[in-house]
Amino acid sequence: MELRISHLGELPAVARELILFAGDARVFLFYGEMGAGKTTLIKQLCALLGSEDTASSPTFSIVNEYKSGGGVIFHFDFYRLKDESEAMDLGYEDYFYSGNYCFVEWPEKIPNLLPESYVEVAITVDFGLTRIVRVDRVGI
Repeated sequence: MELRISHLGELPAVARELILFAGDARVFLFYGEMGAGKTTLIKQLCALLGSEDTASSPTFSIVNEYKSGGGVIFHFDFYRLKDESEAMDLGYEDYFYSGNYCFVEWPEKIPNLLPESYVEVAITVDFGLTRIVRVDRVGI
């Protein structure tokens, strides 16, 4: 599936499309350059899922936890990881296999630790304004 975002007002509809497309999947891997809009889209997903917490990039904490009506949402940012052992020390598998939503930024930092099934969200910037969001279900 491919979606385009030309302005922030389109984010709620895009978030709804992602959740519907995902079905029962709970792990979402977000790929994209710095500034592509990964965190902004995750904030909208958290709001859609009923979180009243302020979602923010967990660059320094590595994982943030948000409460929602449907349970806990985990938001990861692996950008600062030096190697996969840091994710292992964090206990990533407890999160990924918890049945809760997990939104993962910079999953390319942990290629050998990714679950077998997930939703892949790749965001690219077209001409500096439009975001192209390509979504695929992997192993589902």
